[in-house]
Amino acid sequence: MVKILMLVGDFVEDYELMVPFQALQVAGHGVQAVCPDKRAGEKVRTAIHDFEGDQTYTEKRGHDFALNATFRGHFGTLLQMSGRRRSGPQAGNAARILVDPTQSTQKASLVAATL
Repeated sequence: MVKILMLVGDFVEDYELMVPFQALQVAGHGVQAVCPDKRAGEKVRTAIHDFEGDQTYTEKRGHDFALNATFRGHFGTLLQMSGRRRSGPQAGNAARILVDPTQSTQKASLVAATL
């Protein structure tokens, strides 16, 4: 099992938080969602961006996501949520996986393949 630190904050994109969080847990990884200046059990608010026929998206309130850890300790992998994405040919992935170079390549590949 890889121990993963997921950094989140208020109004993180709901889908970009919940899908990797739940998928990595289902794959057997220990995902700890943390937010600077908040403790385990406190909540961050999520946002939902929706295209409804206007020139750009609308932003709606998502739900309250309960943090399951406090920011401290050692982690082998960091999952960084990107928030709002750029559009067009330079658009990147919704999340970046940053791996501690002391961790094995097999563990890093397993986490990357899960997303």
